[in-house]
Amino acid sequence: MSATLAVAVSAARAFAVLADPRAHSAIDGTGWVQESVDRAPLTEVGQIFRMDMYHPNHPNGDYQVVNKVQVLDPPRSIGWLTGYRKDDGHLEFGGWIWRYDLEPLGPSDTEVTLTYDWSAVPQSIREYIHFPPFGPEHLTNSLHHLAELVTGPR
Repeated sequence: MSATLAVAVSAARAFAVLADPRAHSAIDGTGWVQESVDRAPLTEVGQIFRMDMYHPNHPNGDYQVVNKVQVLDPPRSIGWLTGYRKDDGHLEFGGWIWRYDLEPLGPSDTEVTLTYDWSAVPQSIREYIHFPPFGPEHLTNSLHHLAELVTGPR
């Protein structure tokens, strides 16, 4: 599923905010993302960054996800797989990806498309997590949050 919104900033400015994991909790349209554990900007494919999360239906309520950058083409696109760290320390990814595509509409306007793709989620995970785990309005909310962040004070 995806949503698109025109934002009154350059693609470079919008991309810089998306590449900063510290901004992700403010962008999140579900309210589940709490805080970035890793504070470094996203600069390369394969980079790992962790987020503290909260969901009332999660067995622990509070939990942590591990994200792996899959797409990084500044200032055009950025995306990551979401997973978790297993008890043995290995990373496991569930097959869903978050991706932002930015299309410049001019020097200070950008069309941003947010896509949530769960097509690679295996049946074993689908047995206990319903996909998508939220409605499309959460993607629209995220884009509006992004617009508020990028058009605010710099």
